[in-house]
Amino acid sequence: GQPILYSYFRSSCSWRVRIALALKGIDYETVPINLIKDGGQQFSKDFQALNPMKQVPALKIDGITIHQSLAIIEYLEETRPTPRLLPQDPKKRASVRMISDLIAGGIQPLQNLSVLKQVEEELQLTWAQNAIISGFNALEQILQSTAGTYCVGDEVSCPQVFLYYRFKVDCTPYPTISSINKRLLVLEAFQVTHPCRQPDTPTELRA
Repeated sequence: GQPILYSYFRSSCSWRVRIALALKGIDYETVPINLIKDGGQQFSKDFQALNPMKQVPALKIDGITIHQSLAIIEYLEETRPTPRLLPQDPKKRASVRMISDLIAGGIQPLQNLSVLKQVEEELQLTWAQNAIISGFNALEQILQSTAGTYCVGDEVSCPQVFLYYRFKVDCTPYPTISSINKRLLVLEAFQVTHPCRQPDTPTELRA
């Protein structure tokens, strides 16, 4: 059967997987998991059985269920190698993985919903911005030596989706990040998977 993606329109981890699926031309069904409604649908017994970490995305594919966006993307790359999302050159591959880990492990968890809930409400925006700025300072520096048209050279690799829209981070100090982001956002795979165009996107946020 068709792969099933458990996704939330605004989750950047889910978006990363949606982009990979789109780039590889894989049709899939979306099951929306609303992280806010009903106290968070990710905490339901059914979803917890699917992903004990109670997070999106989760992908049912080839008779297995995979969670963690980078693990999902690596699986898609290994089982459906064209078009490729990892460069052939091992050094460039290492750069792609380094940048992906920096975003997925070094920036994202600090501004995730579950972490923000631990911070007083009036401090949440500042907390999220500080996490992103700290990561972007490092990322900008790294990209200056790895970037071509995109993050690593001139091929769209293991998609790096940037996070500054929601938290109003000023991107003036990050010209490399900003220019790569602009080039990515015009690609069809990024447009059709955009948070403002998902089955669960609220009407007022659709574009």
